[in-house]
Amino acid sequence: MKKYILALLTFILVISCKTKTAVNAPISSNAPVSSSTEFFDKIKMKPDFQQVKINSRVNVETGSYIPTLDATIYLENGQKIWMNLVAVILNVGRGMATPEGIRGYEKWNKTYIESDFTYLNNLLNVNFIDYNSLQNLLLGRTFIPVNEKDFVLTRNAQGYNLSSTKNMKFENKGKISEYAVSLDYSVDFDLIKVILNEIKTGDQLEISYADYENFENMKMPKYVKIIIKGTKTSQIFMENTKFDSSRMDTPYSVPNNYTKTEIR
Repeated sequence: MKKYILALLTFILVISCKTKTAVNAPISSNAPVSSSTEFFDKIKMKPDFQQVKINSRVNVETGSYIPTLDATIYLENGQKIWMNLVAVILNVGRGMATPEGIRGYEKWNKTYIESDFTYLNNLLNVNFIDYNSLQNLLLGRTFIPVNEKDFVLTRNAQGYNLSSTKNMKFENKGKISEYAVSLDYSVDFDLIKVILNEIKTGDQLEISYADYENFENMKMPKYVKIIIKGTKTSQIFMENTKFDSSRMDTPYSVPNNYTKTEIR
């Protein structure tokens, strides 16, 4: 359980929603899109905000019991992501992500972590997550690089499908991973689902978004779901219950007598 609490604190496993999220069956692609300029302009738009506070209900399914968590997530665009987690009335832990890396501690086992993004990548069985992709992932934005010449865009009844025509390669610290990628978007260009299949290992990462809400000058997903398929399957659900643009304090300090978790 400690592994997943730290994962939540370091923000990547904090993503998805329980029960109310209806995950659609894979969208079938049928009609090629001849003019794709508007589509790629829309999905590549950078998020336009200064800060946003998100209140969320988080459920994690790993085969071990983890109580429902109430999360406060605070993002300052391009600078930091801060999170506080509470189970019932007890504070569980706190974490921070910046472009330089991640920090987090959890109170159940009195452990903490300080790392670059390697830890998050290992938990998701990928190797391309950095600060910007993490921020986009939380906001329901396209979080992997999309080059038009490497994908085929098709139109269907539910919106658009973008599928890689060749394996996408990512290199991190000498490790090269290849993925087959599929992304589904609504008719309004909202990201609905991302599926990444790792070619060599067969691992799969699937992230789904639902019920986007207008919030100031952008749209935010109310429900998000992550499924991580490797040697075993884990699922993380998040229901975003409130969005707020007011600034807030983001205190972070590791309590005394906590043990550092080594990153491997």
